[in-house]
Amino acid sequence: MAEQLDRIDLPQPAEVNFDAIPTERLREMAAAGADVVECHRALANTGGNIVGELLRDVETFFEWDHYPPGDVYDTQTHSQFYYHAHPQELRSHEHGHFHTFLRPLGMPKGVRPAMVDDFKMPDDENDALSHLIAISMDKFGVPIRMFTTNRWVTGEIWYAADDVRGMLDSFLIDHAQPSWPVNRWVSGMIRLFRPQIVALIEARDAAVERWRETYPDRNVFEDETLEITSMADVDIDQQIARVSSLLESKG
Repeated sequence: MAEQLDRIDLPQPAEVNFDAIPTERLREMAAAGADVVECHRALANTGGNIVGELLRDVETFFEWDHYPPGDVYDTQTHSQFYYHAHPQELRSHEHGHFHTFLRPLGMPKGVRPAMVDDFKMPDDENDALSHLIAISMDKFGVPIRMFTTNRWVTGEIWYAADDVRGMLDSFLIDHAQPSWPVNRWVSGMIRLFRPQIVALIEARDAAVERWRETYPDRNVFEDETLEITSMADVDIDQQIARVSSLLESKG
């Protein structure tokens, strides 16, 4: 995955200005960080981790398959995620990754799909889902990076960055199946790293536009030579420490 971004000159996500984050948002991030740490702690007490917990009943793990089968979907918030893995030669230092989505019934009012050239609304309007962010995990069940993808990767409907940014606060898996700690962890990660996710989504649109300008004869959204549109490393401990320090400085 990292090799692709090295090979092509895509825009990199903007550096987050933590000093500009409002205090209330920092408090939300701190609370999410506490949730994330608690999930890790509880699973570690029995030798587990986030990925192991999600796959605990899986006898044979197959690359490309969605876990759990049918994905995790919250019928109240219309948030969705699944975990899967690519062949190891295509994903350096990664075991697999989570893909997170929001469906239209859970989106803020007024959000509409981007009117790209080949746009076609699904028969069921709630199938016009948006991909939010992917969370890459190492073999120890620890998150190592987040990334965005081109449309063809997940079969999503394309939404402009401003609209996807507005969806982030609506993502929540608020039930216990198939795993309460995993659902809580995924929800918490999106809140904890919200500023970085926003930067990644904005870089995604910049990457797509640059690709369109470079290859005007291609349908950029279906071009399989453009897969990863932005990426950034993440570190839970560093993020929590920075948020805590800022909150202390603000009194």
